[in-house]
Amino acid sequence: MLKDWQLVKSIQFDSYRTIGHPTTTVRVYNARNVDELIVLDIDASLKNEEINTEIISDMADECFMPLTIGGGIDNTDAIYKVLKAGADKISINSKAIENQHFIREAAKIFGTQCIVCSIDVKNINGQYVVYNKKKGLIDIDPLTLAKEYESMGAGEILLTSVDNEGTQKGYDLELLSLFKEKLQIPLIINGGMGKPKHGVDAIQGGADALAAAYIFHFSQYTPAEIKKELYKFNIPVRLCI
Repeated sequence: MLKDWQLVKSIQFDSYRTIGHPTTTVRVYNARNVDELIVLDIDASLKNEEINTEIISDMADECFMPLTIGGGIDNTDAIYKVLKAGADKISINSKAIENQHFIREAAKIFGTQCIVCSIDVKNINGQYVVYNKKKGLIDIDPLTLAKEYESMGAGEILLTSVDNEGTQKGYDLELLSLFKEKLQIPLIINGGMGKPKHGVDAIQGGADALAAAYIFHFSQYTPAEIKKELYKFNIPVRLCI
């Protein structure tokens, strides 16, 4: 996450810890052969500000992997600016909840491969509900919402368990099971990776890809170790020997 010109990591979308300067962090991820980088500008989302294209441009100049940028993207002009600054994809959350037709409009202009829809989920009394930093809890079934996004032209779904995010206790496999084989587009699971085996559990549980941050900055594990663990379980992965 991007906050106050720094990359940060939260625990359950709160209690932010600074990771470091964006371009320096990108260089580290390049060296560690990360497959893709997702950066969400939380200041832009919460403060209704334009996304910081200057930082995006600096990151893109250093980034040797696909770069997805989200936060504060609520019109096609914003998408143009972010892509022009060097991003490969954009992630939308609040605007997609407010107006699903924006997904269709964006996909028609920029292509479905460019549009990632982010869905944040909380477990409330045994029921999964959509959560949004600006709007709070929303009475929408997460899977139903994901299917609607898919029908509107989303190319990927980024699914985050708010309860597990930053905890290192593993991905929410129960939440993931609700989505297993229910979508035709890739599902990226986020929130909770604490050791390499958690990645295996998530892929076997129905995820197409893994997103993680806390484990790389506040534990001894590296992306390479996670990839090696996936490979051990015959999960296709790009290994750098």
